[in-house]
Amino acid sequence: MTDSRVSIGIIGAGIMGERLLGAILQQTPDLWRVAGIWDPAPAALERIAASFPDVPRLPDAAAIMAASDCVYIASPPASHLGHARAALAAGKAIFCEKPLAVDVADARAFVTEAGGKGAVNFPFASSLAVDQLKRWIAEGEIGTPQRIEIEVAFANWPRSWQADAAGWLDRRAQGGFTREVVSHFLFLSRRLGGPLQDLRASVAYPETDKSERRIEATLMAGGLPVTLKGSVGTTAKDDHNIWLLEGDKGAVRLCDWSLAERRLPDGSWQRAADALPQAEARPLALKRQLDGVAKLTRGQAHQLATLEEALNVQEIVEAILAS
Repeated sequence: MTDSRVSIGIIGAGIMGERLLGAILQQTPDLWRVAGIWDPAPAALERIAASFPDVPRLPDAAAIMAASDCVYIASPPASHLGHARAALAAGKAIFCEKPLAVDVADARAFVTEAGGKGAVNFPFASSLAVDQLKRWIAEGEIGTPQRIEIEVAFANWPRSWQADAAGWLDRRAQGGFTREVVSHFLFLSRRLGGPLQDLRASVAYPETDKSERRIEATLMAGGLPVTLKGSVGTTAKDDHNIWLLEGDKGAVRLCDWSLAERRLPDGSWQRAADALPQAEARPLALKRQLDGVAKLTRGQAHQLATLEEALNVQEIVEAILAS
């Protein structure tokens, strides 16, 4: 690093790349410098040029790495490890979009190679709502944790705002809601419960070469049993999700990404007083994620999802999809 600012380069100008770019540019300029962005699709870079005309658009991934202290990899999943290995070889910090990869064996090899010099973008690591759940748990609201339930559902897949990426998001090779959405809740289960293991699962692929439309699974997160259900076409909502932790004295849950709730003795649910809808909560979590990326780049301790955590999530996700 040539000055006190962190220089970050972005590979991938899709939804996630653009979202993080916008979050960086909202920070004070003494914290960050955007080295540039690259995407192999000219149309994607043209869109970035229209929205962020002052951001350098570099000619290739190598140019991004040469100009950056940290590389954010937001390209489609099959390309993640190639870019990550190149960044690692160039001595750069790596912040990778999830999933870490789609090839589990290759991901295991990479995690060994990387030696902790990277992190993966699971925003629950920086979620204010998750912090609230942790406080309730620490205060004894649920007693001894007993089990976790995960439920996700979608009116359609991909979701309406992801239509531009349907070419890969709705294909079995790289896409599907298990990789894209369920992975977040598996990460949360691992972070709060423990390593994921002992999976039993089933999956339905009713449309040729399209991504999954239903999953059911049981597994363990540390010593906690986890039940998981996911489906497409079973709700009118674009995006429905609940993560629930039941204890012997009560329960807490996270609804629709950002709404922390606790169950009262009468069985009703009380939402956290400062709960925010996802549209308002996301920028706050992104800012905290960026604080973690800065620490990662400087070699300091951070709260971001580790490569090992992301690999464990990927192992479970790919096993579900192969069941």
